[in-house]
Amino acid sequence: MGVLLVNIENIEAFVYVIHCGSFNKAAEALYLSQPSVTARIQSLERELDCKLFDRHGKQIQITEEGKRFLPYAQQLLLTYQKGKLHVNQKKAMPEELRIGCTVSVSNYIIPELLPRLKSKFPNTHYKFVTGTTDDIVGKVLNKEVDIGFVRKVNHPYLQSIAFYEDPISLYAYEDHPFVGVERLTVEEIAEQPLVFFECGALDWLRIHRVFENIERPPNIQIQTDNSEMAKKLVIRKAGISFLPGLSVRQEIADGRLIPLRVPETSGISLQTNVIANLGEHTQFLNEIIEIGKQLNHH
Repeated sequence: MGVLLVNIENIEAFVYVIHCGSFNKAAEALYLSQPSVTARIQSLERELDCKLFDRHGKQIQITEEGKRFLPYAQQLLLTYQKGKLHVNQKKAMPEELRIGCTVSVSNYIIPELLPRLKSKFPNTHYKFVTGTTDDIVGKVLNKEVDIGFVRKVNHPYLQSIAFYEDPISLYAYEDHPFVGVERLTVEEIAEQPLVFFECGALDWLRIHRVFENIERPPNIQIQTDNSEMAKKLVIRKAGISFLPGLSVRQEIADGRLIPLRVPETSGISLQTNVIANLGEHTQFLNEIIEIGKQLNHH
């Protein structure tokens, strides 16, 4: 039994090669030259006394031994990173967390989220910027913000986790003739003046689809990308509107807006995701996702 001297950097190189799919990409991700990555893998193969990869020209394939070793390698890396974080805990938490979010998230979700986040990380300062989903994705990728709250997106360099599901329903003002009607048809709704709030998310396409099969197009009199405006117009009786639930909580409680039952649109909701660069800001993300679970159950 030789003394086991496993170098954490060799293990890291192994995990990165598998994650990135090639020695070249792993080298880029680790800011190393390709020969250094190769050297680290060979050194690990010597330590473990087995081959981890079969190389066929440019193609690499993980061996059976490599597959067996992978979960342990990942666990070792994770344990090491946790240890590192723990040692540097005071240093690791940023003084300032920069958060990018869409306008509706900043209006309705952040006020619910932030007090809970502050109680977990009392020494952190928060800086918010708003923009469209595409703006925020760009800012996260360029490291202009640390964490983003956006519409459902997927991107190979980002972790994107479902954070909040907000049901979209039809709302009317208090003395509207539809209030109290048990079953509204899509035709009846289409004839009413509609204030159409739309934020470019796929979920709104599903609302549009509800009206696809009727003779006359819906009577959309006002279109806006601002839910505050849409909501206030409904209260002022300019029409009825499909709105996300969070934006109207207060008005429903006050009886100024009344939800209407439309079976065709039940189950349509607006998904907000939380995004960050892969492997970054995990402590904040984990906490945010926990808070999201609590919010979803309210």
